[in-house]
Amino acid sequence: MQEEFTISTSKKQEMIDITDKINSIIKKSKIKSGICNVFAAHATAAIIINENYDPNMCLDLLDALNKLIPNGIWRHDKIDGNADSHIKSAILGPQETIPIKNSKLELGRWQSLMFCELDGPRDDRKIIITIIGD
Repeated sequence: MQEEFTISTSKKQEMIDITDKINSIIKKSKIKSGICNVFAAHATAAIIINENYDPNMCLDLLDALNKLIPNGIWRHDKIDGNADSHIKSAILGPQETIPIKNSKLELGRWQSLMFCELDGPRDDRKIIITIIGD
């Protein structure tokens, strides 16, 4: 089964918890166990698993990425000024694959599935969900 949805972002960089949205898609699929792949169809966004209990963790991750990969010093910046967003996205990756158990993502206690906006704000970030299972 495959489904997609779009998400709007409101900041240049932000992390948005999409765990509940993905779990609702899994529940609707009626698949009890299997795997779920979540893919961001963009070169300046990423999908990661991280803690979301403390919102500072998301800010800390973005701060660390900004320190490691600063804006404005890359060759691609001469084209559209967002090379750092492309590099960050490539490092974090566009997708995660998570086991499904009892019709929901089998994440650890502190884990959440996050959409990482790295070049926003944007109105139409497409996320593709592919579910395989029984």
